[in-house]
Amino acid sequence: MTTRPSARSRAGLVLAGAAAGRAALAAANALSATEAGAAWRRTNYAGRPVTLLGGPALAVAATAGGLLGAPAGLRAATVVVGGVSGLVGGYDDLAGARPEQARDKGLAGHLRALRAGRVSAGAVKVAGIGAAGAVAAWLTTRGRGPRAVADAVLTTGLVAGTANLVNLLDLRPGRAAKAGVLAAAATVGGPVGGLVAGPLGATLAVLPDDLGERVMLGDAGANALGALLGLRLAAVPSRGRRAGLLGAITALTLASEKVSFTRVIEATPGLRDLDRLGRRTS
Repeated sequence: MTTRPSARSRAGLVLAGAAAGRAALAAANALSATEAGAAWRRTNYAGRPVTLLGGPALAVAATAGGLLGAPAGLRAATVVVGGVSGLVGGYDDLAGARPEQARDKGLAGHLRALRAGRVSAGAVKVAGIGAAGAVAAWLTTRGRGPRAVADAVLTTGLVAGTANLVNLLDLRPGRAAKAGVLAAAATVGGPVGGLVAGPLGATLAVLPDDLGERVMLGDAGANALGALLGLRLAAVPSRGRRAGLLGAITALTLASEKVSFTRVIEATPGLRDLDRLGRRTS
């Protein structure tokens, strides 16, 4: 029987996640000033220098926070999806920056690379996160038969799909982190809500540096955060609701290949205001 965490315990988990996030971010900032941190330095959309080391910092803090608050039956899966997604996301952050990888972006780019006989860094990341989702499904699915297979497919899809969707939002300062905060806050209740309480705190801790354009989440941070949120969605009791969530995530992912999320956000008053909230002015 899963014990429902109290509001006080969830608040404690949020604070613990925030403390872990600030500690990890301090370590990342120290590393970014060294020669080893040079590979993580980038120029953002506005031409300002940032470091992608905010991503590994968030991945470590969010995964640790998720482990601290997850029910016993989800702890191993939490470590797998958060850890693997952060690891392969970090690989894509580094290897994907190579000149030969420039055209291998998005689903279409990964498929073009495969048809040309190349394995893009993004394809490695997609395979790694998919495998992490499959392992999480194996660790958490109970029973046998068609229903168990359906549950496993939904878990795998929600982990991988949410990881990718959050990453697709990481195109402007704070956008992916804000989406993660809102999603975690909306799902922090219930018996499994402790799973996202720590990641919520960790994301809130990193958000000011993200909005201030000192760090970027990159693939490491956005994928790890998204994968943990996906694991939380996979714990929703109703199979129908899980299927609906996966359908919506898949539809948004496919739409991103044709429609710019940034253009849609900029053209929608409420979303535009939220997106710009706290960001530096040009």
